[in-house]
Amino acid sequence: MNIYDCVVVGCGPAGVTASVYLKRANLNCLIIEKDAPGGQVVKSSIIENYPGFTSISGPDLASNFYKQIKTLNIPYKYGEVKKIEDKKNYKVLKLENEEIKTKAVILALGRCPKKLNEESERLLGKGVSYCSLCDGALYKNEDVAIIGGGNSALEEAIYLSSICKSVSILNRSDSLKGDKLLIDKVNNTKNIKVYLNTDVTKFNKNGDILNSLELIIDNKKDTIFVKACFIFIGYEPATNFLKELDILDEKGYIEVDDKFETKVNNIFACGDVVKKSAYQIATAVGDGALCATSVVKKLS
Repeated sequence: MNIYDCVVVGCGPAGVTASVYLKRANLNCLIIEKDAPGGQVVKSSIIENYPGFTSISGPDLASNFYKQIKTLNIPYKYGEVKKIEDKKNYKVLKLENEEIKTKAVILALGRCPKKLNEESERLLGKGVSYCSLCDGALYKNEDVAIIGGGNSALEEAIYLSSICKSVSILNRSDSLKGDKLLIDKVNNTKNIKVYLNTDVTKFNKNGDILNSLELIIDNKKDTIFVKACFIFIGYEPATNFLKELDILDEKGYIEVDDKFETKVNNIFACGDVVKKSAYQIATAVGDGALCATSVVKKLS
């Protein structure tokens, strides 16, 4: 079995950057991704805070990432890593029907959207969605809602406002938590309405399709009729498969030192799967570069 110098798990901004730096250092590397290249980037409608691009769609930026990987001839594998075994001198990554050996691992797993509750999960694909770019066009000229009040919720509300008849932002707190530029844009968009101090108490159906939401607004009951509800209440790391390695904190984030190495020798992590103060494409790219540099030095 071929042993790689380093395998990068995840093809988001951190993983792509790490693989580029590894390849330029002439290491034998592989990148593995279980979804589409780009990670959460591919699900973002518009990105306006990444250097070099005044404005670019998430899918276009993700496509650029993938093109760079292919141009550099970095091996790319579609698949999901189910388990990682530490064999001291090398690591074994176990996929569905394959095992891969490597001297070092970079975990650039990113994060996935937080789920709201079981009721909303039962309506996934039937009016409930976590991706406005994926599903927004299905609700052209319809009334829709967004649950959340951070940057992701505001960005997607702005995007949906160009497609849908109206967009209702349902936010539990007494203020929106996003950047001021986004808040101003939301407040100046005529077909976006913001509901503060609002809890969604029930998802009503017509048959098995969402048709309205029951709310409590400032302790008063209300109902809004919508064809879709998009949930953007934050993100969480998908790291349950790493529990046996004992490298996670209480919230499931991977713990690393200043060189992005975990307490397991030659297992590194970077990007949004690491606990930090800012989760941005730019910070993920920086993490990927520094992490790969540490790997190169460690293996040299």
